[in-house]
Amino acid sequence: MPEIVSLRINGVRVEVPAGVTVAAALAVAGFTAVRESTGGEARAPLCGMGICFECRVTVDGRPHARSCQVLVRDGMVVRTT
Repeated sequence: MPEIVSLRINGVRVEVPAGVTVAAALAVAGFTAVRESTGGEARAPLCGMGICFECRVTVDGRPHARSCQVLVRDGMVVRTT
């Protein structure tokens, strides 16, 4: 069985297997959009490999982290916008 870690996404506790990306945790938690464009359109992970920058979130107070490139860890705090 994989190790399970707990993180908070917008204040909601989410449990996922260790080693998955924040983008995967967002999907498991039901988040379909993680930010808004300057024009107000919803944005979500697109390329899955860090090129498009559409999946940016704030991780532990650090803004503009690409959620598809950051692995979850126990106690992590993620904020979408």
